[in-house]
Amino acid sequence: MTKPCVYLASPLGFADSTRPFMASLVADLAPHVDILNPWDDVRFEQEFARLATENDFAIRRAALQEINTEIARSNADNIRRADALFGILDGVDVDSGTASEIGYAAALGKYICGLRTDFRLSADNYGSTVNLQVQYFIENSGGRIVHRAEDLVHLAISFAARLSG
Repeated sequence: MTKPCVYLASPLGFADSTRPFMASLVADLAPHVDILNPWDDVRFEQEFARLATENDFAIRRAALQEINTEIARSNADNIRRADALFGILDGVDVDSGTASEIGYAAALGKYICGLRTDFRLSADNYGSTVNLQVQYFIENSGGRIVHRAEDLVHLAISFAARLSG
């Protein structure tokens, strides 16, 4: 039986301090769902390093614009391919890329869940956990926001069971 496919939306790949958490979360989810993790796409790492030393701003900017378009296109394709999206909602505010991916998945009718382990307040008011629109998209999809990684794994197990029948 094929496992459902989940796109993992997160800013966790930006910092050395958060990559181990991402790897652990992916390892915990992988027995239950196939993960489409945009941070696994390393096609442009060498080009980013090369462009960091490019002295001609116009050349650097044009090359980065092309790379940015390709990364965004790939992420959109993967969200369309996925059965669901799980978003990491930590931070003072939900990462703008993660929020955008959640909105796109919601427009496509995908099941969406969020993980917020951050204890800081990050909502429009005390009636929500995160930005009210992000929370609405998650809850309207039938998903929910959880506060422990183990609970996100349980949501993945439940989702897989629902899809299998």
